[in-house]
Amino acid sequence: MMTILIIVLILALVGGLPTWPHSRSWGYGPSGILGVIVVIVLVLWLLGRL
Repeated sequence: MMTILIIVLILALVGGLPTWPHSRSWGYGPSGILGVIVVIVLVLWLLGRL
């Protein structure tokens, strides 16, 4: 279950990158927020709390 969650979060992080024409005006906000979520999940996983 945890592996699936990490894969989904990484895919969402890549999807949030402002590289496509429709998302260039968004800036780095979506990928930054998703990056923070990925870091929090990884820290909790490494600490054994998730």
